[in-house]
Amino acid sequence: MPAPHQRFFTLRNPFSRCVLFAVALLVLLALSWKSDRVDDVTRQIIKAATPKTKGSTYQQPIGDAPVATEADVVPVSDHVMDCSVKPSYMEELKSAYELQDGFQYLKRYVKINREPIARKSITKLNQEFLPNGFKTINSNFPNNYGQETCLEPLQVPVSQSPFPATGNLSDFMFGVSTTFKRFNSSKTTPVDEWTYWLTDGKGNSNGGKLVLLLLDASEEQILEAKTVLDQRGVDVDVYHSDSRMEMAVRYLTLVPTLYNHPERPNKKWLVTCDDDTFFPSVHALTKKFEEYDPSEMLYVGTLSEDVNNVDRHGSQAFGGAGVFLSVPLAEQINNNYDTCKTDEKIREANSGWGPQGDILLRKCIYENSDVRLSVMRGLYQLDLYGDPSGFYESGIKPISLHHFKGGGWHSALPWYYTKIAHICGEDCTLQRFQTADDFIISTSFSVAHYPHGVDFNLKQMERTFAAAPQDKGWNLDYVFDPQRPSLLKTGRKISWDLQDAIVNDDNTVSQIYVRKADDWRWVDRNGEPMAKNDGIIELVWIP
Repeated sequence: MPAPHQRFFTLRNPFSRCVLFAVALLVLLALSWKSDRVDDVTRQIIKAATPKTKGSTYQQPIGDAPVATEADVVPVSDHVMDCSVKPSYMEELKSAYELQDGFQYLKRYVKINREPIARKSITKLNQEFLPNGFKTINSNFPNNYGQETCLEPLQVPVSQSPFPATGNLSDFMFGVSTTFKRFNSSKTTPVDEWTYWLTDGKGNSNGGKLVLLLLDASEEQILEAKTVLDQRGVDVDVYHSDSRMEMAVRYLTLVPTLYNHPERPNKKWLVTCDDDTFFPSVHALTKKFEEYDPSEMLYVGTLSEDVNNVDRHGSQAFGGAGVFLSVPLAEQINNNYDTCKTDEKIREANSGWGPQGDILLRKCIYENSDVRLSVMRGLYQLDLYGDPSGFYESGIKPISLHHFKGGGWHSALPWYYTKIAHICGEDCTLQRFQTADDFIISTSFSVAHYPHGVDFNLKQMERTFAAAPQDKGWNLDYVFDPQRPSLLKTGRKISWDLQDAIVNDDNTVSQIYVRKADDWRWVDRNGEPMAKNDGIIELVWIP
């Protein structure tokens, strides 16, 4: 006869059947819940791995680079490729760039493919850049060209980086001191550059505030400068600056000017920079500052790339690259302003090259606090002379650029270099693509050909530039790392340099790269020119 507890749990017992039914129901519910969770996770994984098309992309690529958000509308284009060589257009190019008759011309299309990948310094393509050679353009024989057939577009993979239109500098206020002459001159005006990094490119401010001090400017000039910038969408206030004040003191004065500005309570960072400071990627800049706590006393910037300049002027933030002060530190500088600009302090700020504003600012901070410079990698003072191509062709993604207006320093065109960012994303500027026939496109800077092959380390900068006034050969190594030897005047490299870029109405970008036959750089070791004719490469980028 079964024991009492066995009789209690017999299936003939109604209570036993209820218990077993309840247990079975719970098991089924648990299995169902687990299955739903697995299906839900699986759906999320599939969704994350599926490339987005026709619109915004949300995936974060490998690393800590900024990524596009819902606000970034990926442009599309209905452009129809056209490689016909029109005599009237060839005459326009010949006149605009002072080309010889018989110049060489190539038009090449580039298709942008945004993918969930990290930005690469160099991307190798399996296509050739120049499979059929150049077209010779001779105005005496216009019938030799006409309806040319387009080559298949170069297919370039790029990251899904954000566009300039969605940059947000609302946490930043920038202070610049310059002259109206520099502001108004076609060679030195910063208006185009400020339009790029202080607006959305559509006539609206991106939240960044500019405080502009113009030296000895008249009321009419003050109004003219403000009107010009207002029309571009730059949020700016323009004030007088007094030339009777020592230049170093005028620079220091930017800090209390920013701190006492009525909009300062809405800002986290007060920035002093030069009129030739340029920020190619607003998103990269703001992403960098996510690493810092603006409630702390912070002095952020970078040293000069030239160790001689650090030795000469001191270890401090060099202003052309941008000097970023947290509001608490700016408050202290404001409180100590009078004692930081005495005649004694001005004499102590003289490095032998006259009193320096960067030194005066550093002394004001270091002598009144324990705050020391926090170096931000990617800011560049660019104390370089000569040909800057080794820097711009290195695949670098700079946060700031400086000294690109010539006048003893190097000459560059960042306003044109960054046009591509409007349809390709900010990562595309200066990104490199190497073709199967040894051409390297340094996007928006140059198209270079290496006729003897690419048999060198592309991870190293080419030392086409020089440090000055004392170039010891290793001055720049601590920032740039040791550079590989220059290929200028060796016959191993020839380059077409960007001279113009336009964002077209159909969301394509047209770029003109120019090479002159008499360019001193493109000769062999015997001094013989590598090309007898001038050349034009026109690239059209399609999103």
